[in-house]
Amino acid sequence: MRRSTNENNLITLLNPKSRVSESYRTLRTNIQFSSMDAPMKVLMVASAQMDEGKTTTISNLAIAYAQEGKKVLLIDADLRKPSLHHVFSQSNRIGLTNVLAKQNRWQEVIKDSLIENLTLLPSGPIPPNPSELLGTSRMQVMLEEIKEEYDIILLDTPPILAVTDSLVVSAYCDGVVMVVAAGKVDKELVKKAKASLEHVNARIIGLVLNNMNRKDVKATLNYAYGAKE
Repeated sequence: MRRSTNENNLITLLNPKSRVSESYRTLRTNIQFSSMDAPMKVLMVASAQMDEGKTTTISNLAIAYAQEGKKVLLIDADLRKPSLHHVFSQSNRIGLTNVLAKQNRWQEVIKDSLIENLTLLPSGPIPPNPSELLGTSRMQVMLEEIKEEYDIILLDTPPILAVTDSLVVSAYCDGVVMVVAAGKVDKELVKKAKASLEHVNARIIGLVLNNMNRKDVKATLNYAYGAKE
């Protein structure tokens, strides 16, 4: 495996035997078993607010899938404050916005993440109309094409309560995993974000709690399958 990425926070890459890496593998396994009859291929990781660990979670989850041998595409659908290109040390000159604006085909803008089995589709230039771009038929057509080429597609999105982009993207997804920074975000805001997803019929398959205080366990990620709160 080549190691030229900006590996900050990519613990599944740096220390695959750690407790936190095992938690990401558990998250991967729970997602796989959440729908055995119709395997989930398109997943979104969401959060109520900024700085809850959403991008770190989706990046490590993508690596966990890739380490299992799955062909993974990680899409930065945060067209307002993209960050995945920083995580994987890639250019963001062209990307998803160019595809949605019909300037490029998605095959022309994907990037090698330098991690085996993992490919990145960066956001591209920040547009003036993110929600409108994400809601075009071009987005759905692109994802249908990508599903023919990849085993799993993961989408990073803006915070749910900040803008409507995540709600738009959720319509294309087989499932949504919510990320919550334990002890940082008010419970009512989490409930509001969850209600917003349910209002657009998004399928919430679980909850990731980041930064939990555990005296005897060093892991900072916990997966609550089928969480209701």
